[in-house]
Amino acid sequence: MKIMPVHLLAIESSCDETSAAIICDGKVVSNIISTQPQHAKYGGVIPEMASRAHQQNIVHTVNAAIVKARISMKDLNAIAFTQGPGLIGSLMVGCSFAKSIALALNIPLIAVNHMHAHVLAHFIDDPKPQFPFLCLTVSVGHTQIVLAKSFNDIQIVGQTTDDAAGEAYDKSAKLLGFEYPGGPLIDKYSASGNANRFYFPEPKVDGLNFSFSGLKTAVMNFIAEGKMQNENFVTENLNDICASLQWRINSYLINKLSEAAQKFSIQHIALAGGVAANSGLRKLLELSGAIKGWQVFIPSFEYCTDNAAMIALTAWHKYLTNDFAATNIAADARLRF
Repeated sequence: MKIMPVHLLAIESSCDETSAAIICDGKVVSNIISTQPQHAKYGGVIPEMASRAHQQNIVHTVNAAIVKARISMKDLNAIAFTQGPGLIGSLMVGCSFAKSIALALNIPLIAVNHMHAHVLAHFIDDPKPQFPFLCLTVSVGHTQIVLAKSFNDIQIVGQTTDDAAGEAYDKSAKLLGFEYPGGPLIDKYSASGNANRFYFPEPKVDGLNFSFSGLKTAVMNFIAEGKMQNENFVTENLNDICASLQWRINSYLINKLSEAAQKFSIQHIALAGGVAANSGLRKLLELSGAIKGWQVFIPSFEYCTDNAAMIALTAWHKYLTNDFAATNIAADARLRF
């Protein structure tokens, strides 16, 4: 008797990227992402605009994922979606669309935590970490250290008490005159800068938690004072400012991660989230790993930013344990582990 493959469709719509992916028997076979570049001119994501764009993009994005996977809708065995956290309007688009397909095809519905999925993105491709491992998840909206004991047992052991590291990057970039998103531009200019030229204080927070609000204030004051002495201070020192700021943010992240690794005696260390694309952070983690004897895992760039492949992989492990959602489930902008 021929065993038919199991196909899951996953939808990600937590912020400003509409993404759809197909996973077949645990292997991601398509991952389509539709971006929303229109937010750049506003200096950040406009929630209402993002939700409208999701409505415009979701049908053709899902169709593209299905076509690339070379299947049809009738081949689907379940559909997954990002329940939260994220922007409520954006989440509602993906949630409603997924529930409609599940009802129409009479197939199970799987709700996925966006942050849980970032951690499990490491299992899309090789090499894969071994449980238990620590994962530093860094994005514009979140900064967390989690202890992953299994696919479905993930515990937050440290998190930001105010702003996220990605927000610190983007807000600092705005002060430097960069367009949104400015974090990648800080990374770009850092490559030619001297990270020891300027000093930014490391935030002091007990335990494994983070705080970035004070650092943002320090950057603002630093730039204001520099301009008082020289109106061209930023442009004349841009590379060194970026390099010094990037060093402070990244070294702060790695220092806390090192504390966690020592506390839990963990040698498998992973990095996830949109800020995981930062070249300075990747290099610093790899250098720290070489010194401390860690086995370091960093997903490809495609799986660092918001994407449906990570939702699909997480949903696959929920499917294996029959962890399905009721059809009256709702999006949750503040969803926790």
